[in-house]
Amino acid sequence: MRLPSKRLSVSTRNQPPWEARGAHRARLNLVGPKVLISAGEASGDLYAAALVEALRRHRPDLQFFGCAGPRMQKAGVRPVVDAHSLAVVGLVEVITHIPRIYGEYRKLLKAARAERPAVAILTDSPDFHLRVARQLKKLGIPVFYLVAPQVWAWRKGRLPLMRRTIDRLLCIFPFEPEFFARHCIDATYIGHPLTRLVKPSASRAELRRRFDIPESAPLVVLLPGSRTGEAARHLPVLLDAVERLRTSAKKAPRFILAVPPGTVPLGSNFRERISSASIQLLEGKTWDALVCADVALAASGTVTIEACLLETPMVTFYRVNNLSWWMGKALVRVPFYSMVNLVAERRIVPELIQNQMTAENLAREALALLEDADKRESMRRDLAEVTLKLGGGHAGLEHDPMEVAASLVEKRLAEKYPTKEEMVHVS
Repeated sequence: MRLPSKRLSVSTRNQPPWEARGAHRARLNLVGPKVLISAGEASGDLYAAALVEALRRHRPDLQFFGCAGPRMQKAGVRPVVDAHSLAVVGLVEVITHIPRIYGEYRKLLKAARAERPAVAILTDSPDFHLRVARQLKKLGIPVFYLVAPQVWAWRKGRLPLMRRTIDRLLCIFPFEPEFFARHCIDATYIGHPLTRLVKPSASRAELRRRFDIPESAPLVVLLPGSRTGEAARHLPVLLDAVERLRTSAKKAPRFILAVPPGTVPLGSNFRERISSASIQLLEGKTWDALVCADVALAASGTVTIEACLLETPMVTFYRVNNLSWWMGKALVRVPFYSMVNLVAERRIVPELIQNQMTAENLAREALALLEDADKRESMRRDLAEVTLKLGGGHAGLEHDPMEVAASLVEKRLAEKYPTKEEMVHVS
């Protein structure tokens, strides 16, 4: 007995057999090369998702799978591993998570062996991804690395591994390619992805109206970090700083706590403290909160670049486990901890790191900005200069970093998997 065949997604009803077969072939031809793409935290998820969208404009036939967060999954990446499972910070803090992370590492490599992608794109998270890159290279899979590991600051011992395993490094800071060229690593400055991605949903006036913040009210936005662990470390000090600002400011400021969804767990004591302190909690609306703010208290990291691009005056801070701090301090060799200051090559924003991150210091630095309009305006001018550097220098923001990255990846794909148009052109 003949079993009924599966119905094709392309309708073949009332078509001659040869036309039906042609429709089926057309459908199959839409399935192109596979790309492994991986990100391990919120910022990497954002950049990788934007690169997937740019690549789809170049090659709609590509199939993506890998370690994906919510944005990548929304962009059409099939998740083999959930990116949230890799979001851990600190030399000591990561130890307790090693068994789980190793399990995700094995799961991703198993998929790579089974599916044999034409190319792999690894985004940030070097502790995880450099190990992945080593194994991918053994499989003969070309590796693009988006967001260079910060070996110019610490752990230069990674450079030989990077030289052996990375085919093309896609750098997002202007000073990086020269450094990597000195170490014989093929690196290209594409510009910072956030220069094209950071966009508030409305004007400052409209957003203040939505959040019920009068235009005349000073507003401080609190940015404790995108990971649950770092937010938990920073929030107690931030909440104490809020109380100090309330009692010392000439005009009582309003406060917004802006975090990615899920950063402050439901039912946690933090939510109760935030509510009792009359702090408005906004999840997934960081850019909108920054546009509204007069001053931001920002955990050192990607969010400081976002604040810079939106020209929001800020005070930066960071704190880790004490053992992680002392171990890291011996390894790190940079003049500044904030990326904004590193790109500027001078101190633009205050940095309160580890023991300097106290409620008293945070409140003092925030108050100095809140109550001095000239100081805020001077910082905005400095931040605009940094934005110019991040967007490609004096020419401004005329190019899209993700389009530059997509063109480089597509060129490599075309060597082995040309499109129909390229094949016709060659013939």
